[in-house]
Amino acid sequence: MKLKIIVLAKQVPDTRNVGKDAMTEEGTVNRAALPAIFNPEDLNALEQALRLKEQNPGSTVGILTMGPPRAAEIIRQGLYRGVDTGWLLTDRLFAGADTLATSYALATAIKKIGGADIVIGGRQAIDGDTAQVGPQVAQKLGLSQVTYVEEILKCEDNKLTIRRHIDGGVETVEAPMPIVITVNGSAAPCRPCNAKLVMKFKHATVPLERTEDMPYAYLYDERPYLTLNQWSVADVDGDPQQCGLAGSPTKVKAVKNIVFQAKESKTLTSDDKDIESLIKELLDEKIIG
Repeated sequence: MKLKIIVLAKQVPDTRNVGKDAMTEEGTVNRAALPAIFNPEDLNALEQALRLKEQNPGSTVGILTMGPPRAAEIIRQGLYRGVDTGWLLTDRLFAGADTLATSYALATAIKKIGGADIVIGGRQAIDGDTAQVGPQVAQKLGLSQVTYVEEILKCEDNKLTIRRHIDGGVETVEAPMPIVITVNGSAAPCRPCNAKLVMKFKHATVPLERTEDMPYAYLYDERPYLTLNQWSVADVDGDPQQCGLAGSPTKVKAVKNIVFQAKESKTLTSDDKDIESLIKELLDEKIIG
């Protein structure tokens, strides 16, 4: 069967490089001061989407992301791997969004696209670790959802058979489409970029990325597929009061890079007395027991 699949992906700051300029005065993440990467678990979700496309001829995969113009790199990274199209939500009114405002914007865009059989994304983004956006999108679209997914095993009769990793084991479930799925980092890693697709789409951009002195500007008239979809709040018929900071009831107070350092250390041998002494100390300090 032919599937229409939308992958929710995010360009995130590399949290391994948090410095003193990581926050703005408004309490939001200063993304310009941090290296930007493809959110890791969204790559796991992308691989599941591409596998479904391969298993179901005629299916399409599109990437939906929200961010500044440079976030179009996420769409390009998808195109390099086999994605068919993409949409970038970019508008100053989207800036500073928490999970509630983000899920509203994504759900509104999905409605504008015309819905999908499968909406799939990573379990959570490394810049927030909330795991809330996927479930909130499902709620706003009125769709079923399956979380903590490791693999989509089968797709037939308008249903998906899914293996998910939960506390204490693995669970296999069957769920009807349309559906929203969030994928764990323990799922299969995403395939590498295809060299031919890189050459084809390396100049793909959204209009806001372009400048008058670009040496290859003529390509956009000759090759329409190099123009990526760029949508504002107005383009998706969104309510500005539910987007960005205006639609965000939660605010980030601070982001800090904390390095744990041991104040003291002990060297233990394999001697029974040393082990007994360690266990007694842990029990006395109520660390275990």
